[in-house]
Amino acid sequence: MTFIPSLSGLKALAHPRRQQMLEQLAMHGPATSATLARALDLNTGATSYHLRELARHGFVEEIRAEAASGNKGKGRGRERWWRAVSGDLRLPTRSAQDPQTRVVVDEMNRLAYTADLRLFARLQQQDADLGPWMDAFPYSRGTVQVTLTELHDLFEEYIALLNRYKRPEGAPAGARTVLTRFLAFPAPNPSGEDVA
Repeated sequence: MTFIPSLSGLKALAHPRRQQMLEQLAMHGPATSATLARALDLNTGATSYHLRELARHGFVEEIRAEAASGNKGKGRGRERWWRAVSGDLRLPTRSAQDPQTRVVVDEMNRLAYTADLRLFARLQQQDADLGPWMDAFPYSRGTVQVTLTELHDLFEEYIALLNRYKRPEGAPAGARTVLTRFLAFPAPNPSGEDVA
């Protein structure tokens, strides 16, 4: 499912605490507001509020306690479990963003890239604890020369590849959550002039 959020949805998503909560849900699976509060050193009331805001914009959803735990009877009383909504989040193209939207998207991206670098640095410090996964750091940094259409095609092929490895029915034994990122942008023009 492709999802293009509204400006109010982007503002909700750009909040630092909400990005932390989504990151936690994406990496560790469903959780309650209390579980998220403990993991992120927040208070439960604030966490519940942020979860409701994320849900209002379609980024998280409430699920039954049994589905969250995989075991019947684990949910207790009024305990509410939440999970990140799986989908293909697409931001409006840069040329379609008004100045207000552009500010929100830029801040959201800044927060996301900062969080990614923090997570990667933390993982590098855990080398000894990774076992055979220690060597599983595929990395590629390079350049290609493509047309605008080819760049669009490259991105769609990347998304299709990732979607092949999403498993709604559950991951196989030995699988781990692996964070993937795709960042591609035209090299700046050395003269500073716009290129058609």
